[in-house]
Amino acid sequence: MVHTSFTLGGDLPVRRLGLGTGGLVGPGYWGPRGGRAEARELLRTAVERGVTLIDTADNYGPELAEELIADALHPYGEELVVATKGGVVRTGPDQWHLAGRPEQLRAMCEASLRRLRVERIGLYQLHRFDPSVPMAEQLGALAELRAEGKIRHIGLDTVTAGQLRLARESVPVASVQNPYNLLDRSSAEVLGLCEGHGIAFLPYYPLGSGALTRESAAAVTAVAAAHGAGPGQVALAWLLHHSPVLCPTPGTGSPVHLAENLDAATVHLTPAELALLDALV
Repeated sequence: MVHTSFTLGGDLPVRRLGLGTGGLVGPGYWGPRGGRAEARELLRTAVERGVTLIDTADNYGPELAEELIADALHPYGEELVVATKGGVVRTGPDQWHLAGRPEQLRAMCEASLRRLRVERIGLYQLHRFDPSVPMAEQLGALAELRAEGKIRHIGLDTVTAGQLRLARESVPVASVQNPYNLLDRSSAEVLGLCEGHGIAFLPYYPLGSGALTRESAAAVTAVAAAHGAGPGQVALAWLLHHSPVLCPTPGTGSPVHLAENLDAATVHLTPAELALLDALV
């Protein structure tokens, strides 16, 4: 049986299949992608469909994705968790720079609080470790923000297994975001640590940046046909079956693709189908 929910940090339940907001902004995470009204409607539709985990970042737009979320959904329902990130400054399409000094992280978090119109962020994720700043200082800044009640739970984005082990010695880690999908299992060791410690794993590129919907392996196509589903739905269903800590948040700006993604939760894979898909890598 596949569990549809996960409890972040031991006290914050969310539905495992959420929504990423990178698809609401322009190419390279820069500027708008379409009209604000369409983006707001998509966000509202996602919540109406039962999404309780929305993943965003202060540098998507930049700032635009957080503003859209607040415009569409504030005041937020008690069950909704908006997870955002800080630690990266974007200066153009696909141009970004690390910013991990404690004063930078504090300023970014407080700016996200204002844009999202909240007093506390349910899940605040360090977008990258900045190698020019000691890890202890970066984690210390987040720990201070948590102690002040501005962050409920701390997450990490793009970490190695070694970094995760070290981080957990300093702060409670509620989530990790690393690449993981049917064709990319490079973070398998990190996933194992998350399973062992009850840490949510939010796989980014859960559809391989669209590759899994465009050029699927024969096994994916065959499984999809058996369920009357699309290959992308099978890829998301596989993640939900593969590990109980995986919480995919595929991004899209399309209402049609949003519906397809959320319907993936209804695709129940058999043991034989899972074995076939597991063998792809």
